[in-house]
Amino acid sequence: MSKKIHGGSVVEMQGDEMTRVIWELIKEKLIFPYVDLDLHSYDLGIENRDATNDQVTVEAAEAIKKYHVGIKCATITPDEKRVEEFKLKQMWKSPNGTIRNILGGTVFREAIICKNIPRLVSGWVKPIVIGRHAYGDQYRATDFVVPGPGKVEMTYTPGDGGKPVTYLVHNFESCGGVAMGMYNLDQSIKDFAHSSFQMALSKGWPLYMSTKNTILKRYDGRFKDIFQEIYDREYKSQFEAKKIWYEHRLIDDMVAQALKSEGGFVWACKNYDGDVQSDSVAQGYGSLGMMTSVLICPDGKTVEAEAAHGTVTRHYRMHQKGQETSTNPIASIFAWTRGLAHRAKLDNNTSLKTFATALEEVCIETIESGFMTKDLAACIKGLPNVTRSDYLSTFEFMDKLATNLKGKLASLPKL
Repeated sequence: MSKKIHGGSVVEMQGDEMTRVIWELIKEKLIFPYVDLDLHSYDLGIENRDATNDQVTVEAAEAIKKYHVGIKCATITPDEKRVEEFKLKQMWKSPNGTIRNILGGTVFREAIICKNIPRLVSGWVKPIVIGRHAYGDQYRATDFVVPGPGKVEMTYTPGDGGKPVTYLVHNFESCGGVAMGMYNLDQSIKDFAHSSFQMALSKGWPLYMSTKNTILKRYDGRFKDIFQEIYDREYKSQFEAKKIWYEHRLIDDMVAQALKSEGGFVWACKNYDGDVQSDSVAQGYGSLGMMTSVLICPDGKTVEAEAAHGTVTRHYRMHQKGQETSTNPIASIFAWTRGLAHRAKLDNNTSLKTFATALEEVCIETIESGFMTKDLAACIKGLPNVTRSDYLSTFEFMDKLATNLKGKLASLPKL
């Protein structure tokens, strides 16, 4: 490479603790030497969120709306201990939640697979991308304890002044119990469907959407019907052109099929199912340190990429004391590559696309050739059996990746 690649506009969000340290190393060693970006930076570190009354998070989200590509470092979501530690004005909300509420869209998680890292589900040779509809259902429900015998009813009162309709939930005859009312919105389900179809098209993989519509005939049936209508009207021909497909599956059947599969599909889950299955699938692939998280907006143009893990506080405490750490940067690097790949797609920038692909390949090839951080060595040998010669420190591993990237890019045709 004789000159830098022109990369276009990207919104970059700095984060907290050990991931913030790694974030700066990624930019310094892997991105900036090769790509000239029009970078719009927002410091989402907890101190700056507090200083700006969290306005910086809102500004970052609005910038992502404008430029269509956001790349985010892991951030602290404060609890009582963190409020005390940083002397915060208040317990600020999750930046991810704030950004998601402003942008809309669906969060998709995908495993990064290396041949030498064992998987709990050995048959999963390709990633499974899980999309969770992070709105409504149990998470916005009204639930309560029924104190004794009596009726629980639900009433719909039309906004146009029409006649109210009442549904009997249950007649508690001999004792009390529990009851719940939950809901979702047609528009939110439609946005979820569009994001899911867009993700499947971008991956070139089939899409499955799971519900329990045999039991919740109207509630889950609504999800099923909306997905099918949108697929038939807007996406079927695009899917067929790529020789992929969309199918609705019952959740219990889908879980069994997923375990038996080799991976290589997108799985759209309702809110609760996605909460459970995203963690179980992540564990099945072996490591949260090897898991990407991408927010896809319904317009298909706007994307925010980040690592699926936290700020690695324990390692940061060691780093502050001058002790050696071995922190896995792969998911944070893939946040950059997925963001840059989307920028390349929007701008039809083949050089940037080639660079993003090359950096991902370098990460995987480096690990598969035996150079890795301690967490991955522990996946292979078991933590009690790991010796210092089995892994590289945080900085050694970043230097190794930088060396390998330089070599790979030098071997490619002119970008």
